[in-house]
Amino acid sequence: MTYADLANALRSAMEKQDTVAIENTVTEFQPADLAEFLRHESTDVCLKVLAHLALTERAEIFGYLPMSLQFEIAEEMTIEGLAQLLSSMESDERADLFNMMSEERQTSVLKRMAKEEREDLRRMASYAEGTVGAIMTSNYCSVPELSSVEQALERVRKTAPDAETIYQIYVLDMQHRLVGTLSLRELILTKPSAAISSIMTTELITLGPNEAQENAAKCISRYDLLAVPVVDEHARLVGIVTYDDAMDIAEAEATEDILKSGSIGDLEGSFRDASGFTLYKKRIFWLLLLVFANIFTAAGIAIYEDTISKYAVLVFFMPLLIGSAGNAGSQASTLMVRGLGTGDVQMSDWFKLFSRELAIALALGCTMALAVSMIGAFRGGPDIALIVALSMVAVVMMGSLLGLSLPFVLKKVGLDPATASAPLVATIADAAGILVYFAIATAILGL
Repeated sequence: MTYADLANALRSAMEKQDTVAIENTVTEFQPADLAEFLRHESTDVCLKVLAHLALTERAEIFGYLPMSLQFEIAEEMTIEGLAQLLSSMESDERADLFNMMSEERQTSVLKRMAKEEREDLRRMASYAEGTVGAIMTSNYCSVPELSSVEQALERVRKTAPDAETIYQIYVLDMQHRLVGTLSLRELILTKPSAAISSIMTTELITLGPNEAQENAAKCISRYDLLAVPVVDEHARLVGIVTYDDAMDIAEAEATEDILKSGSIGDLEGSFRDASGFTLYKKRIFWLLLLVFANIFTAAGIAIYEDTISKYAVLVFFMPLLIGSAGNAGSQASTLMVRGLGTGDVQMSDWFKLFSRELAIALALGCTMALAVSMIGAFRGGPDIALIVALSMVAVVMMGSLLGLSLPFVLKKVGLDPATASAPLVATIADAAGILVYFAIATAILGL
């Protein structure tokens, strides 16, 4: 059955309150698909559906739900039921949910959890949002340094059911310090009597729990890892960040950059679930700022009122020229922001890239000038054609170099380069383009 068929069948069973049909239908869903179904339902429906699942299945599906919906459902659950759910969830996911609860509810839940789980939850929840510690999981497979392959395999069999991944195994010494890693493949193919220390890899790639979370995504991508270990200041293993978590980080970072490129504040949660007031707040600041920034464009026009009054034909080319400046700047800033975000571009590359952009912008400007000069000649004669052509070259070069340089400047002063959004670059280029256009016109026309 397709997802749509299953969704319709489950809604029908819910309406008829057919317990048997509900239980049979929910088992047909893939966990991610059932979570997608619940995203569009009320909290009461979510609770009823989840009640028909085993605790482990409930915890898995819960992890696919948006945090806002997780919190709403958790608030309606009993303390005992919530404690059981948290105990079955992945360590990083339950820490996120735990941090959203009130202090009173946190205390009540912790009292009903086993000591080991309680201590793990407190530790995982203590890391600041946006750090590696906040996204890592403590569910990993580890083996003692002094064990044999046979002993290590037996330990992996016991810990595998609760582990996030078993394909990468971590070797620890007596002080719980990470001394090596090995793959499950290596463990299986090696003689049972061999020592783990003889087959493990000691060249380790690790992260600290207080590093920025995007470092985990970059590290996993750069070194093609399934997971990256996280160690404290004493080299003790405290958790791992897996590939799927890194993908989530990369998606979140890309979304944040895209929103900033449109001069929109970071949205917490999905666009579909955001309230109208939230979207208003995220957009109004930059819109107001850009409105007042456009006053400089109007001021530039006011300065050259005499020129405009004598040569009204110049007004015809204003949108064309300032639009070209903004478009060129937006293209350059988009390329640069993305390059800085992925690590493809470093601060030391500025001069090289500036020189290259100078040549590219000149070529773009000349090509566009050739195209519009014919229109200029048709509308106003050779003088207007010359003015439009020279202005096009100037504004395209100015916009391109501004779009390339502004992200560098922002990063240099410690700000997010993505703040150099297309609307901001276009607004600055518009104001400067007007001044350049009419200054060239005034000079050529002898006004």
